[in-house]
Amino acid sequence: MDVPVWLWVAFAVTVIVSLTVDLLAHRNAHVIGFKEAAWWSVLWVSLALIFGGVVFFVLGTTAGTEYTTAWLLEKSLSVDNLFVFALIFAYFKVPREYQHRVLFFGVIGALVFRAIFLTAGVAVVNRFTFVLFLFAAILFYSAFKILKGEEDSFDPGKSFAVRMLRKIMPVRDEYAGTHFVIKEEGKRVATPLLAVVAAIEAADLLFAVDSVPAVLAVSDDAFIVYTSNAFAILGLRALYFLLAGLLDRFHYLSTGLAIILAFIGVKLILQASHKMISTSIPEIPSPISLAVIVVILTVSIVLSVRRPPPNADTGESADGTESSGSTESAEKPSDGKPTD
Repeated sequence: MDVPVWLWVAFAVTVIVSLTVDLLAHRNAHVIGFKEAAWWSVLWVSLALIFGGVVFFVLGTTAGTEYTTAWLLEKSLSVDNLFVFALIFAYFKVPREYQHRVLFFGVIGALVFRAIFLTAGVAVVNRFTFVLFLFAAILFYSAFKILKGEEDSFDPGKSFAVRMLRKIMPVRDEYAGTHFVIKEEGKRVATPLLAVVAAIEAADLLFAVDSVPAVLAVSDDAFIVYTSNAFAILGLRALYFLLAGLLDRFHYLSTGLAIILAFIGVKLILQASHKMISTSIPEIPSPISLAVIVVILTVSIVLSVRRPPPNADTGESADGTESSGSTESAEKPSDGKPTD
């Protein structure tokens, strides 16, 4: 796909400006409530859709449909990330007012790592079509694990990133405001907040195993796959604070995501077979993929609302009070000198 340079520049400027505005808007640590999260969610979704409109206008209907499908697919698969975010915050007893700062830097890391993985993925797919069968197998296996309730458990404290951080520098037990590193007795010491960022990044790498093959089933164009992923990732923070405390109620969503992964796996097999075996083997067009994803997500959400889980706690706060864990014990005064 011939993407004009100015469109890449426009995308980069949009992301940088958006992150800057977001950082400035949340420069003072505070608890993100439901209303604030809702406004930010609307902003991120609107920004993604506006950019999608530009893609439609500049690159055509096919590219626009692929972008929208890839964005919605990544957005839906990112819901699993939200559960892990809640687990990590509870494990490290992260004060609620610091959670946005952690996710902000987590998003920056995710943008960098996804750029690397997607660029490598596009290069491999374009050169070795047979890897699509391997990607399909990964998606089928992931769908099977979700349906059987055998998803990989994630232990934040034992993740590779956190273990590496502890080898590089000592990690103190108490938080020091929003600082990641402080000085104690002339030595640099990491705060638990830096360990949380490391755990968030480790979790994103884990989920990239599913999301990267899935988005490559929609398009093998670097611009489409990365921009769609980037805009989906940018809205993750607001989505987390919007749905925190409500995640367990969408109990049919995991089943819906498993079905989506299986469907994308079928799409990959047909796509690879069309290229390697015979052009008579049909491929699933992007408009149909988009429609299937929308229908599955809608049905999953509606069923979750109409048939709530029997153990649903209706008294839980919608702004994530319960899911974040108690944080009073974590907010001890720092006796070190902040360095960042």
